[in-house]
Amino acid sequence: QVQLVESGGGLVQPGGSLRLSCAASGSIFSINAINWYRQAPGKERELVATITRDGHTNYADSVKGRFAISRDNAKNTVYLQMNSLKPEDTAVYYCRAPILTGTPPSIRSLEVWGQGTLVTVSS
Repeated sequence: QVQLVESGGGLVQPGGSLRLSCAASGSIFSINAINWYRQAPGKERELVATITRDGHTNYADSVKGRFAISRDNAKNTVYLQMNSLKPEDTAVYYCRAPILTGTPPSIRSLEVWGQGTLVTVSS
């Protein structure tokens, strides 16, 4: 079984920082792009940031210059450093990745979501 587990959420004041982690475990052959999403109360889930296996990144306009995504391929872990947090960043943050699982020649792709971690930005 392959899973993604997020951690690092919590309550932070406006202007503060948090670092989220997303660790993949299980029978992992390879992970290509990994994505962070968020869903605020009453709103649709939105893509926040993406990082490819070789480190190329992309961000939603709303977080550019404040958030930074990174990954440690050896640890199958991706991070989301969030700075200058605003109340509108309050949401449940999820990671998602298409993961190649198994061993050759029996490799298959699974679409995996984490369970989410809550970030609350409030004074």
